[in-house]
Amino acid sequence: MTGFAVQIWAALIGLIFALFAFDLLVAVRRPHAVGLIEATVWSVFYIAVAVGFGLTLWAVAGARAGTEYFAGWVVEKSLSVDNLFIFSITFTRFAVPAEYRHKILLYGIAFAVCLRAVFIAIGTAAISLFSFTFLLFGLVLLWTAVQLIRHRNEEPDVEDTWLVRRARSIMPVAVGYHGGRMLAVEDGRRVMTPVLLVFVAIGSTDLLFALDSIPAVFGVTSEPFIVFAANAFALLGLRALFFLLEGLLERLLYLAIGLSLILALIGVKLILLFLHEDVTESVPEIPTPLSLALILFILIVTTIASVLRVHTHPEERAHPGAVSVRRDRPDDGALPPSNRPQDGTEPRRTHTPHS
Repeated sequence: MTGFAVQIWAALIGLIFALFAFDLLVAVRRPHAVGLIEATVWSVFYIAVAVGFGLTLWAVAGARAGTEYFAGWVVEKSLSVDNLFIFSITFTRFAVPAEYRHKILLYGIAFAVCLRAVFIAIGTAAISLFSFTFLLFGLVLLWTAVQLIRHRNEEPDVEDTWLVRRARSIMPVAVGYHGGRMLAVEDGRRVMTPVLLVFVAIGSTDLLFALDSIPAVFGVTSEPFIVFAANAFALLGLRALFFLLEGLLERLLYLAIGLSLILALIGVKLILLFLHEDVTESVPEIPTPLSLALILFILIVTTIASVLRVHTHPEERAHPGAVSVRRDRPDDGALPPSNRPQDGTEPRRTHTPHS
């Protein structure tokens, strides 16, 4: 592959922008709780768009480009399921009303796409400048896979990220949601609403996810256009997928194990690629079609195993897993916006046990 013309990039970015604009228009003009039928329609629509783009790419740029896109899209789609867990945890801990979740997710996904674009540009530059970049990416993915296995029964602390703490120190937090606005005025002073705080929480946790998802897709293809397209179309459908699978997420008991195996597989693929290109050609590579087949196999086995486990142990619940250990906190209870002081300081918490 020799790269893609500027016009092709412009068409892709224009399509992504149009999809976001339409979705945002629906969310802003008619805030509402998204139901199962609406979520299903949107999910099918975004999957159709992603598959249609892949088939078009296959026809225009060849089978290799098409295979790499679909492999990258499947990788990003599977890794993005962890984001759905984070959405659910964040909305619960900040007691976000159902009618505002649509809008917050759109802002969060838009931020994620922009963030991934920056990381992809950095990754592309690193690959072109340093021959050991693939080795570094592979080691990062292997480390992440090990950490995900170690902390598979933990949940990341979305309320205590650096960005959330910084946001609270800069501006007071409003008592209510003020119609879903991000900024409001209370008692004559400018405050940020919980909508903005939740957006910051989601954005800061996605920063961590990007650190493993970007190297993972570079393990499938080194073409920046395909890397960006796979990321963008995987993220575009997250909002609808969240509302569609919200009640099923806790049943994916072995999700963290499956994702760690996928990360380890791609990490090994990247290390072998480095050895093949920079050490000796006698080191074998893992072909992209084989990677795609193995990833799909892992996802299928993980899902079936989860379903069987839940059937025999219905009391068990899944966790998203955490790359790092959470801080010790007085308790894990959610703190509704109505209990937050208007000066933005952290109030004293009372213990609320999990149900």
